[in-house]
Amino acid sequence: MTEKTVNYTESQTMMMVSEYSANPSRATVEALAITFGKSVRSIVAKLSREGVYLKAERTTKSGEPIQKKDATADAIGAVLALTEAETESLTKANKTALVKIFAALANSRPI
Repeated sequence: MTEKTVNYTESQTMMMVSEYSANPSRATVEALAITFGKSVRSIVAKLSREGVYLKAERTTKSGEPIQKKDATADAIGAVLALTEAETESLTKANKTALVKIFAALANSRPI
């Protein structure tokens, strides 16, 4: 039976988790990769297995969180009390149009 090769010692893992937990950023991951002579993907995989890696939130070019077209259509459907079939048909529309429609509905509703 062949022995499993250990990529990271226990002390390396503890150091990695400690440093990343103190500053969870892409720069920290890159610094750890250099420190341990590993790839960034290897460090991310190890931190993920240790349960501490925080996936970077995806944003639009303007820095806003990405909102899926389905979620916007669902929100419009909820405001207008549409059936599931009617709401699903909205998902075929252009995302920009859906966002503008939802914004107009949100601004026209009394609070």
